[in-house]
Amino acid sequence: MSVIYVDQWCDALPKMWQAVGQTPDKIFVLTDEMTRVHCRSRLPISGEDVVEICIPQGDENKTLTTLSGVWEKLTHHGATRHSLLICLGGGVVTDLGGFAAAAFKRGIPFVNVPTTLLAMVDAAVGGKTGINFAGLKNEVGAFCPARAVMVDAGMLGTLSHENVCSGFAEMLKHSLLGSVEMWAEHVSCDPNDVDEKVMARMIRQSIEVKAHVVAQDPTERGLRKCLNLGHTLGHAFESLALEKGQPVLHGYAVAWGLAGELYLSEKLMGFPLERMRQTVRFIKEIYGDVRFECKDYDTLLDFISHDKKNVGSRVNFCLLRDIGQVALDIQVSREDITDAFDFLREGF
Repeated sequence: MSVIYVDQWCDALPKMWQAVGQTPDKIFVLTDEMTRVHCRSRLPISGEDVVEICIPQGDENKTLTTLSGVWEKLTHHGATRHSLLICLGGGVVTDLGGFAAAAFKRGIPFVNVPTTLLAMVDAAVGGKTGINFAGLKNEVGAFCPARAVMVDAGMLGTLSHENVCSGFAEMLKHSLLGSVEMWAEHVSCDPNDVDEKVMARMIRQSIEVKAHVVAQDPTERGLRKCLNLGHTLGHAFESLALEKGQPVLHGYAVAWGLAGELYLSEKLMGFPLERMRQTVRFIKEIYGDVRFECKDYDTLLDFISHDKKNVGSRVNFCLLRDIGQVALDIQVSREDITDAFDFLREGF
C-alpha cells in the first residue's frame, strides 16, 4: 500500500497510476451523497470510461443492502478484474468500497481518497474493509489493502467542527501508542484551532504510527490489536447509539472508549494516574460526556462480548502500561468493565 500526500493532483496522479500497476479498462468512482457534492470536483478524473456510484450517507447505511447495490452497479456497467474502484469519502465509503472491491470477481484493485480526518488517519489506511451486520460494528469484512491512499489535506475544508474532532480521536489514540512527546502535543491543542501546516504534520505522523504497526502485523494476529485501543468500549457505545436510533460519530465513541480503557489501564496495568487524568480531562472538554444509563449496562456488555479480540468467553482488551507500552489480550472481568461504566457515567 502506498500513501501519497497530495499537494497538486497533477503531480500525484502519476504516482497513483504507478501504485495501481495496470491501466484500468474502466474506472468507478464511489462517493456518498455528501462527498459527491463537496469533494468530487477535487478529484480530476473523468471521461467516458468513468462511472459514478453514489451511496447514502451515514454509518447506518454501511450495510449489506448498500454493499449489494454497489456490486449491482459494478455488474451492470461491465466491471472486470481489470477495472479500478476509487473510494472517495469518509470511513463508510472506504470501508464498504474496499470490501466491495475485495469480493467482486474475487478482487479488483481499489484506491482510497479519504475526505475526512478520521478516514485519512484510520479507516483508509491499513487494509481493513467491511460493513456493519446484525447490529454489530464491522462484523463482516476482509483484510484487503488499497493499492494507494491519496491524502489531500485540502479535503478537510469541507468538514464540520464535529467531524474534525471525530478524526482527532484516532490521532489521540495513535499518540498514546506513539510517544510522550506526540501525546503531549495532542492533549494540549484544540483540534479546530491548529495551524494548517502543523495539522498536516500531525496527520502524517499519525499515519506513520498506524502504518508501522500494520507493516509488522497486516492481519491482526498480534501487535496490530493495539490499534483497537479505545474501540472495545467505543464500539459498544457506538452500537448502543445506533440501536437507540441516536447515532454518534465514530471518533466520539472512540474518545469515550479511550477514557474508559485508560481508567482500566490505570487500575489494572499501572498506567500513570496523572497522564490518565490529563487525557480524560482533554476528552471530556472536547467530546463531552457519554450518555447511557445503568439499565444499558447489560446491552453494552452483550455488545462487548461480540468483540473480535475475544477468545471463547474471555473478554480481551488492549490496555497500556504507559504511553507507547502496550499490553495485549488482557482479560478484563465483568466487574471491572462495570466499574469503567460507572466512571464514565458519573462524568469521569
